[in-house]
Amino acid sequence: MTSARDGLVVVTAAKGGQGTSVVAAGLALLAAERRPTLLVDLAGDQPHLFGHQPPSADLEHWLDGDGRHPDSLARLETPVAEGLTLLSVADGMVGVPRQRTRTLARMLAADERCVIVDHGVGPDGSDPLGDLVSRTLQVIRPCYLALRAARRRPTPDGLIVVNERGRLLTRRDVADAIGAPVVCELWRDPAVARAVDAGLLGTRTPRSLRPLEALL
Repeated sequence: MTSARDGLVVVTAAKGGQGTSVVAAGLALLAAERRPTLLVDLAGDQPHLFGHQPPSADLEHWLDGDGRHPDSLARLETPVAEGLTLLSVADGMVGVPRQRTRTLARMLAADERCVIVDHGVGPDGSDPLGDLVSRTLQVIRPCYLALRAARRRPTPDGLIVVNERGRLLTRRDVADAIGAPVVCELWRDPAVARAVDAGLLGTRTPRSLRPLEALL
């Protein structure tokens, strides 16, 4: 099984509200306990999860500029936790030309660190990060509307199910509907919501996110 050690790992969802950014942040925090890690935020929410203001110069500025040198990309990184830096697009990747995204992907794929990408709601068609991605993990709740949206998207390598008490659909139902294995199951936890609301997710990883360690 490909793990987060093996290159560029993308965390995505088929619709909003699935918990993608929190899961990506949790995975990156746990990875950073083992080795230097870069969290790439293509959705625009990660600075707020870590209690930071969006950067004045971000990935969008880099993609719009003439320079594509890795050193100029590194200058946009912000330390957010021990061993973890963040590279963010303040308003997401809407409208960024595909060829520029591919340039970014090539640089990220060549990075020696563990690289986790928060892709937010991924594209309907082929991903501009394409064959440079080592693994795509889709975050999904066991909800009929989420399953319906996911069936219209490319099949991921694995599913991270964010469950809650009282749901009728099981993890097996989710796997069968989408045609991908469930590689991790998390349970909805008020402690995570409190950490996110306070911008303190990076100070202490909630215990309920620890099952993500199995993916590292």
